[in-house]
Amino acid sequence: MEDNRLVQGAPVRKRILDEVRSYTDATPDMPRLISVLIGDTAEAAVYIRNQKRGAEQAGLPFEEVVWPADITQEECKARIVQMNDDAIVLGVILQRPVPDHINVRSLQSAIHPLKDVEGMNPASIGNIVYSDVALAPCTAAASVELIKETGLPLEGLEVVMIGHSEIVGKPAAMMLMAEGCTVTVCHHMTRSVAMHSRRADVVVVAVGKAHLVGADMIKPGAAVIDIGINQIETDEGVKIVGDVDTDAVKQVAGWVTPVPGGVGPVTVALLMRNAMVAHQRQLAAGWL
Repeated sequence: MEDNRLVQGAPVRKRILDEVRSYTDATPDMPRLISVLIGDTAEAAVYIRNQKRGAEQAGLPFEEVVWPADITQEECKARIVQMNDDAIVLGVILQRPVPDHINVRSLQSAIHPLKDVEGMNPASIGNIVYSDVALAPCTAAASVELIKETGLPLEGLEVVMIGHSEIVGKPAAMMLMAEGCTVTVCHHMTRSVAMHSRRADVVVVAVGKAHLVGADMIKPGAAVIDIGINQIETDEGVKIVGDVDTDAVKQVAGWVTPVPGGVGPVTVALLMRNAMVAHQRQLAAGWL
C-alpha cells in the first residue's frame, strides 16, 4: 500500500538542531554540557558519540568526563553539587549504566532542575503533571514530537501507551494529556493489551520486547511510535529491532517509526533543545 509511510527521525532531528543552532549562534560564551560516565562502560559509548555529534551540530560546547568505577556515592554527589554551582556548566548528562554500588536516582535528584537537561530529576518529571513540559525526559518528548510529525491533531486523539516506566511511559502519557489526548496506559498487568490498542488512533510502545506489537493489534490507519531497542540474533548476525513488528504493522498502520532511525535521532535533538531551554531559564533566574 503506497500511502503507508515510515516516519523517519532524521528530518525532525535536523529541524530541532537547526532551531537550537540559530539560538547558540546568537549567544556568545555559551556554557557547556558535561557528559559524566562512571567507570569505563562500553554500552554508553554509542550514546555519548551521538550526543557529542548532536551538540556539535547545535553549536553547544560538549565535554566528556569519566569518573573512576570505584568512586563513592558521596563523592559523585559532591562533584554534581559543584557543577550545579559552576556557571560554565550548562547541564549535566549522567550516562547509564552506572556501577552497581551507585544509586542513579539519587544522583539524578542531585542535579539541579535548571541543569537537568535530560529531564530526569524527580522535580522535572513532577513538573509535567502541571503541564510544564519544557524540560521533559527526552525519549518521552521524542514520541510526542513524532506524533506531531504525522500531522494528526492531538486534541481528543485516542492514544494507547504500552509500557509505564518512570522515564518513558509515565511522562509520555502525562505529556500527551497536556496536549489534549485521551490516554490509556497498558502494562504487564493489563488483561488484554490488544483490546485497547486496536481502538487507538496512536499506539506508543516502550517495553523492551522485540516484535511485541503485531499487525493484529493495530487499527487500520493508526500511527505507531516504537520506542523499543532490542538486539536479536538473525542468520545475518545481531540485528537491532523495536517492540513493533514493523514490516507487518506498516501494512496496516498509517504511520510507523522505524527502529533504528525513528525515535532515537529525535531523542538526541531534544536533549539539545532542553539545553537551550535550560540556558534561557538560567538567564531568567539570574544565574548567568
